[in-house]
Amino acid sequence: MTRYLLAIDQGTTSSRAIVFDESGNNCGIAQQEFHQYFPNDGWVEHDAMEIWDSTLAVCRGALDNAGVAAKELAGIGITNQRETTVIWDRKTGKPIHHAIVWQDRRTAAVCAKLKADGHEGTVVERSGLLIDPYFSATKIAWILDHVEGARARAEAGELAFGTVDSWLLWNLTGGKSHFTDATNASRTALYNIHDQQWDETLLALFRVPGALLPQVLDCADNYGETLGELLGAPVPVAGIAGDQQAALIGQACFEPGMAKSTYGTGCFLILNTGEQAVRSENRLLTTMAYRLNGKPCYAIEGSIFIAGAAMQWLRDGLRLIEHASESSAHAENVGVDNPVYLVPAFTGLGAPHWDPHARGAIMGLTRDTGIGEIVTAGLQSVCYQTKDLVRAIQNDGARLASLRVDGGMVVNDWVMQFLADILNVAVDRPKVTETTALGAAYLAGLQTGVYESLDQIAGLWECEREFEPAMKPALRESLYAGWLDAVERVCNN
Repeated sequence: MTRYLLAIDQGTTSSRAIVFDESGNNCGIAQQEFHQYFPNDGWVEHDAMEIWDSTLAVCRGALDNAGVAAKELAGIGITNQRETTVIWDRKTGKPIHHAIVWQDRRTAAVCAKLKADGHEGTVVERSGLLIDPYFSATKIAWILDHVEGARARAEAGELAFGTVDSWLLWNLTGGKSHFTDATNASRTALYNIHDQQWDETLLALFRVPGALLPQVLDCADNYGETLGELLGAPVPVAGIAGDQQAALIGQACFEPGMAKSTYGTGCFLILNTGEQAVRSENRLLTTMAYRLNGKPCYAIEGSIFIAGAAMQWLRDGLRLIEHASESSAHAENVGVDNPVYLVPAFTGLGAPHWDPHARGAIMGLTRDTGIGEIVTAGLQSVCYQTKDLVRAIQNDGARLASLRVDGGMVVNDWVMQFLADILNVAVDRPKVTETTALGAAYLAGLQTGVYESLDQIAGLWECEREFEPAMKPALRESLYAGWLDAVERVCNN
């Protein structure tokens, strides 16, 4: 009898759910976009109730499309946009404010003050993270400071905080489970990745009451059961990981030195460092890769805020294209030697620059510049930003023999070839590119006995195509030098 797993993949611009069989085959999928709110420059919000409603809808839709009943599911795995912050009333289950999204930069001044006061060393040492508006800690404090009565209610234990995984879990279990996993906890700047617990020093520094926080479990663990009426039968929630860690698991990067890069709204490159929490000297993040059976596995991560979102902006903001798929034809016509550079610093720059005040720019424009050059520059910007991360990782002493890639953009052969060329590294695209959702399913399968080990999961990974670097070194260096010049101009503004 086939055993099925339901993966919830709650992303920045859409919620989706996929039913997988035990071989990792996609049996049914449903996806739904939801509204983005931009109340001020650099502010990004979501309606947490809309996130929940869309998630429930796609879970039901994926089961319908797969022809699978909830009672046939071995378990549910959740993966989610990380750092996005929700605070809700424990009694009513209603959020007290819109969710503040990971991209949001409203706490930049607070972060600058904490850095100026000399606190970044403490934060890096304990959490592995830098002080930046990206992480949840200052978002939590902002909500408590700006919603009337919230701080007192939080201290009295009346409110609950969660990243999106915790918020979904709370709703799936009817308020019975207030948990998160070690990967999502490690993205709050409140969690000590060495002691594997919420850190009192960090809670005091960021002014976050401990009563708000969920209990931290392993990535594969018993998270409780869904309410029977939601999907038609109660189902165990058995796995949780933040989206980038879930993709690392879905890509079977279980050995130290293995790396993956995910191209969704943003781009995130993670290198497995095993039992050792390696401290970066090049402003990358030390973070959790996963935690299983109480044993932590660590990683170095570089985060790019805008990847696929740049193409979304070219489509919806500038209306240069109607569909993202049109970008390949433009790039084929323009070619790799494009003099135009698009720096998509719409919400600042992530690693390794960490400049929340940088703003986007298009450079190298002439009278000959057309839609094709700008669209191609958008595609190339994703690859150049990845090069920034790889260079920082290499400067930290790590070496990438190859890079496993996933996410919506990797179906674009032109981009993948340019990525291999500019990195001078082989790029491996797997047969299953929905690796984020697959990783969540694998975790649920580990907990429920569908899979016996990580080795068994690793045996399921297959390469669909390898892109080998073919660009001449002189052209690679020239193109990248142009990119570095463009970034420097943006950072200096």
